[in-house]
Amino acid sequence: MTDDLSEAAVLPELTTHWLGRSYHYVPEIGSTNDRLKAWVDTGTDDPPAGTVLLTDYQSKGRGRLDRRWEAPPRSSLLFSTLFRPDWPAQQGGWLTMLAGLAIAEAIEQVTGTVAGLKWPNDVMVQVDGVWHKAGGLLLDARLDGDRLAYAIVGAGINVNIPEAVLPDAVTPATSLMVATGNPVSRRPLLLACLSRLEQGYEAADRGESPQPAWNDRLMTLGEHVTVSTNQDSVALTGIAEATDEWGGLLVRTGSGKLHSVAAGDVTLRRL
Repeated sequence: MTDDLSEAAVLPELTTHWLGRSYHYVPEIGSTNDRLKAWVDTGTDDPPAGTVLLTDYQSKGRGRLDRRWEAPPRSSLLFSTLFRPDWPAQQGGWLTMLAGLAIAEAIEQVTGTVAGLKWPNDVMVQVDGVWHKAGGLLLDARLDGDRLAYAIVGAGINVNIPEAVLPDAVTPATSLMVATGNPVSRRPLLLACLSRLEQGYEAADRGESPQPAWNDRLMTLGEHVTVSTNQDSVALTGIAEATDEWGGLLVRTGSGKLHSVAAGDVTLRRL
């Protein structure tokens, strides 16, 4: 198992040009997103674009809507990446798209397992023909007027979590080990993620939208869904038909009206 994620192990094997060249490993941390954001906001070491902070364990890991993200030590890939795009604020959704694509493609490359995406930020793999959540993304951004000053993309991928300790959730959870039936080496997966993430970002920075490829990977589309804007409020129910150029989900309700949902949680409602 190539499981050492320290600077000494990862840096010599990087194939990227700039992403991850400023790479920091800590065995344990509260939250990689929070720590990297603090570095940027306080000017600590003035971290450059492409800085990656990775840990083997997060005690205060966060998902969307401030949910806890928990994983046993040394079982997962938990890292955050700093970007400094000179993009309009609404284009920030591209970062979630290209990061999701990078992780899905890396999973397929390293494990041979088909990976998909669930709107807006879940990474999915199939177990016995059923889609399960194997990871997620968290975008933290700061604006300068109507443009992005910086953005941090946090990623959590369940790699070698045993089935018995996977969390209970509305969307069934799994790990790559459970999905493939074998332990998965984390370092090759990390290197593949970073390589594909750099390629995706550079294409987006040239103006190439990741939305068409992201839309094609969404297993949400064509499904009967309930979209909630928070844990307590149901926004609407209908068929998820497509996404718009910025990643909004287009849902057609029973009345025939097409709604664009910018953010929320999606639950599949099998008929």
